[in-house]
Amino acid sequence: MAFYLSKGSLKRLEGVDETLVQVVHRAIEITEVDFGVSCGLRTIEEQRKLYASGASKTLQSRHLDGEAVDLVAYINGNISWELPVYDEIATAVALAARELDLGIRWGAAWHLPDIRYWEKSFEEAYTDYIDLRRAEGKVPFIDAPHFEIKR
Repeated sequence: MAFYLSKGSLKRLEGVDETLVQVVHRAIEITEVDFGVSCGLRTIEEQRKLYASGASKTLQSRHLDGEAVDLVAYINGNISWELPVYDEIATAVALAARELDLGIRWGAAWHLPDIRYWEKSFEEAYTDYIDLRRAEGKVPFIDAPHFEIKR
């Protein structure tokens, strides 16, 4: 089934790095799970509110520079927060990023410097991240909708 980005998603891509926008457009063409853009460029005020609420772990978000997007999954037209559907979105983003030669980090597998080179399933990517954080005595921060340009 072919999916497309809504007018709202396209609006939320304004101000985002052009190559990242191209990756999102390509990913929606090849994904097996429908998604929309819930956030692109943010103001510092928006970021401060997210940080204060615990929804973000940094004030130096890549959203502030237009180098990150949050993609929300839709199942049967409804938003889904189920982690397995984000594996499918990550697969599409990784394939699109390979085609367009853009390094991407994924918020459910922070330990991977660039998801283009991950050869296992993305479920394994986030379980590896969780195991790594726990082994370090730290709490994992899973932000599956988040994709950012690798610096």
